[in-house]
Amino acid sequence: MQPLHVFLLIAGYFALLLLISYFTGKGDSNEVFFKASKQSPWYLVAFGMIGASLSGVTFISVPGWVETSSFSYFQVVLGYILGYFVIGTVLLPLYYKLNLTSIYTYLEGRFGKSSYKTGASFFLLSRIIGASFRLYLVATVLQNLVFKNMPFWVTVTITVLLIWLYTFKNGIKTIVLTDTLQTLFMLIAVGVAIYFIANDLGLDGSTIFNFVAENKMSKVFYFEDWRSENYFIKQFLSGAFIAIVMTGLDQDMMQKNLTCRNLKDAQKNMFWFTIVLTFVNLLFLSLGVLLTVYAQQNGIDAHKDQLFPTIAVQSGLGIGIAFFFILGLIAAAYSSADSALTSLTTSFSIDLLEVEKESDPGKQVRTRKKVHIGMSLVLIMVIIVFKYLIADATVIAKLFTFAGYTYGPLLGLFAFGLFSKTAVKDLWVPVVAIVSPIVGYAISFLCSHYLNFEWGFFILILNGLLTVVGLILIRRKQH
Repeated sequence: MQPLHVFLLIAGYFALLLLISYFTGKGDSNEVFFKASKQSPWYLVAFGMIGASLSGVTFISVPGWVETSSFSYFQVVLGYILGYFVIGTVLLPLYYKLNLTSIYTYLEGRFGKSSYKTGASFFLLSRIIGASFRLYLVATVLQNLVFKNMPFWVTVTITVLLIWLYTFKNGIKTIVLTDTLQTLFMLIAVGVAIYFIANDLGLDGSTIFNFVAENKMSKVFYFEDWRSENYFIKQFLSGAFIAIVMTGLDQDMMQKNLTCRNLKDAQKNMFWFTIVLTFVNLLFLSLGVLLTVYAQQNGIDAHKDQLFPTIAVQSGLGIGIAFFFILGLIAAAYSSADSALTSLTTSFSIDLLEVEKESDPGKQVRTRKKVHIGMSLVLIMVIIVFKYLIADATVIAKLFTFAGYTYGPLLGLFAFGLFSKTAVKDLWVPVVAIVSPIVGYAISFLCSHYLNFEWGFFILILNGLLTVVGLILIRRKQH
């Protein structure tokens, strides 16, 4: 696929997003930007959330994991189902009852202002690093395919600018529609890839299922070694808590749910989202089997994150699979990045600047617009830091992983708040939130090196428990 073809594809793609932004841009208020005036159809929210959940990292990585980890990731996906049930029955009713715009406002009423600011700050840190990492990967791909003669910082600036252009006016209202379209493109890309590869392997619609099911890489459940990170109990419980924290306690994901007309619609959204996401993850894993077998049969030396891109673009299967791979990658990446930029703007405006307390609606809008530009610049700067100051891909990946540690304190804060009535010394909460992931990392490191015990995704639960222990230690004595 020629660079010109990729460029035209990207240009057409963003022209379509900008067209959607234009037709949804009838108003220009914070109520529309933050909540879409609570008029979003639940089925659009549910479908669009698939793309936001499966970022460009997932689009590339999940199929690549199958060669070494088989279908063990599906144990995590099964845990998601339990997590989403908790979100639908516990967290969503709470958020709708309190009529929240930012979900971290709950922490102020439960513990105090320091806890509230801590929760919001940890979200902002996690999302800035996470969104920057995802955009860094996509910008690198675009740099290699299209913009080889252009400085990397220019590629990054253009990438973020395009997101800002179609979100700056109506934020979440536009994103509900664009994410729906981007999820559709992503799923079409996966379907096309499965079709081309299965066809080359001599499989048709009636034999693909049996071929995948009978392959040794389709093993799902692992009960053999409790110390392994693939052990079922670890993976299942981690999946449940990952869903609760990275969806239910994440402003990015919950902001879409809070645009539904009422609690009942939001719960229907969560129910159908769970079903579709489970099926989509199974589709990605099945694609991983087909990609691995195809690579083995054709002598292609590509593994993990390089497997899908190499086969799609360089294997000679034709321009069709290359075209849809690029389309799917861009769709997956930007459906995550655009909502991240909007949620960062929302959280910073509501939680740190407390824009809703401003009596002048015009000033509220102006402040939000400045924050939106500021967050765009922050993303650009962090991505450039990844490229020019850190450079080492393994370090960046570890930084992305460490961003996941910051969800542990959020889990502990919400769990302690929901399941106890104990008051805490609010000023000490930031200390607990900072110390907990540091201790968690130390425990993980020691267990790995001296006990051969891998925490894997389970580290999230450990950090949550450490936060709860810390909150117990700083509880207020009852008189």
